[in-house]
Amino acid sequence: MKSLILKLVVPLTIITFSMFTKWWYVLPVDAPDTMMSGFPLIWISQGWHTSMSLQIFLKELLINLFIYFSVILIITYLIHKYVVQIQIPKLVTLVLTILTGIICTGAILIGTMPEHVYKSKRDFEIEVLTTGYKFIWQTQERPKYEDYKK
Repeated sequence: MKSLILKLVVPLTIITFSMFTKWWYVLPVDAPDTMMSGFPLIWISQGWHTSMSLQIFLKELLINLFIYFSVILIITYLIHKYVVQIQIPKLVTLVLTILTGIICTGAILIGTMPEHVYKSKRDFEIEVLTTGYKFIWQTQERPKYEDYKK
């Protein structure tokens, strides 16, 4: 099972985490309307101090990663134990490793940009106006704030 975790569960966790997310259109207290992302918890938001910056909430990010890892581990374990013994071909391992490496390299490059703000957790209240799910290759149009004014 240790081999499955390293060869299958960890890469699938990183790939799934980066490919599928939930977007949140929110109205933070004392801030402009903002697009945020993360599933099941919001862990990334647009930065307010400069354009093209991000706010990254580390506690929520780690919780989300743990949830993704746990779900994939449980599914893999149940399939391996009760359905079929999982044997991973070397080609699949190689493809998963390369794809995971590309994703991690991109995340590191984006994460090391100096304009991003890292916080231990989100320290402001929000009012969720609307949400939705998307894959990384889908574009999400920013909703119009006028549609949500009270």
